[in-house]
Amino acid sequence: MVKPLAFKGEKPKKRKRVPKEDVTADDAPASKQLTASTLTITAAGAQDDNEDENWVSADALSDISGPVMLVLATSPPTSLSVDQLGKVFAHKVENMVEGLPDSAEPHDVRQVWIATRIVGSEGDFTFKGHHGRYLGCDRYGLVTATREAMGPEETFKLQPAEGAVGCFDVRSGRSTFLTFNSGEDEPPEVRGDAEEASESTRVRVRMQARFKPKHKVDKAEKVRAKISRKELEEEVGRRLEDEEVKKLKKARREGNYHEAMLDVKVKGKHDKFA
Repeated sequence: MVKPLAFKGEKPKKRKRVPKEDVTADDAPASKQLTASTLTITAAGAQDDNEDENWVSADALSDISGPVMLVLATSPPTSLSVDQLGKVFAHKVENMVEGLPDSAEPHDVRQVWIATRIVGSEGDFTFKGHHGRYLGCDRYGLVTATREAMGPEETFKLQPAEGAVGCFDVRSGRSTFLTFNSGEDEPPEVRGDAEEASESTRVRVRMQARFKPKHKVDKAEKVRAKISRKELEEEVGRRLEDEEVKKLKKARREGNYHEAMLDVKVKGKHDKFA
């Protein structure tokens, strides 16, 4: 189930409380121990959710998926944004650590796009704005987001930018690049008519961590590693030494848990008859 987009610092929606008279004795906690364990589970789940909602940089084309923020290499950094009418503009990024673009996070829903990879292609994506319409570039280089259906003008090819680690160039369906130009007294203007890639075509893609493949693998490894000493001893059938517990937890993370468990069980039998 896809979670609704939320920003850091935003207050969570309050749930309706059940009136006290509707709460029966069966609904009350059985003991203080149950209450404590429930709080522990809730806290652990909240921590996992916070990690999932963090924004990270896409390192490769295969990372890009779901809600993204396209950070332009302007000074100060801005993001490709869209208003309710489909006008695309450069919006100043406010959520950054020490002004670093690779730490940027959206503070406005207009800065967020839903990136979808075109099936069977290499690096081809569509970007849907918060208002349900797709980012597009016409033959004159005008960049807007006014169409509800995607076509050739709403398809973009991303490619790693040369000499800029973690950045990409965005090429339109007409083989021109999205670019920006900025004056000292005017905000940056975004167009799609650059013939060649340059510093003004570089884009940094920020995305939610839960959609990044490496994050999913790391989270799965953490889940596999979460097993208590008591559970291990119950499976082995005896008390375990500290080294044995470390060995089994490590094997659980690395994927050879069953082999390690068999070795520990065999060792226990040998010790029993020694």
